[in-house]
Amino acid sequence: MFHVVLVEPEIPQNAGNIARTCAVTGCVLHLVRPLGFDLSDKYLKRAGLDYWQHAEVRVYDDLPALFAQMGEAPRLFFTTKAERTYTEADYPAGTWMFFGKETAGLDERLLIRNRKDCVRIPMCGESRSLNLSNCVAVAVYEGLRRHDFAGMEKAGRLHRHSWDEKF
Repeated sequence: MFHVVLVEPEIPQNAGNIARTCAVTGCVLHLVRPLGFDLSDKYLKRAGLDYWQHAEVRVYDDLPALFAQMGEAPRLFFTTKAERTYTEADYPAGTWMFFGKETAGLDERLLIRNRKDCVRIPMCGESRSLNLSNCVAVAVYEGLRRHDFAGMEKAGRLHRHSWDEKF
């Protein structure tokens, strides 16, 4: 339903966690080079555990290549510099959610060109930012919530005998 874009991600563990989030939510993960790790990196695979193979991952050499692929699809740019919060945004199906590298975020020129599509996740005081994988999870699940978690299992199942034996 959604596309998650990591622009120049640096930390393999974050990318692995994000790949896992994408796998369990049905989102496509787009990685824009340069990457701060090799896609065969053991930390990347460990963080994604057995979910990495279930994630649809696409890699681009640069942002122009990605923008050529996505056309005029709806987009949101997550940044600490935005004036409105992520809860004020619309999340139409097919939205592309952009996240910048861990040390610097998204390039300010990109943010200025897309100012109306910039959103932030509120934080207390002088906090620099949330962890990248947490930001992606917050954004993806807000979008999914807006669509009543379409196509997802919303109720878990207890095995009666397991419940009785443990409690």
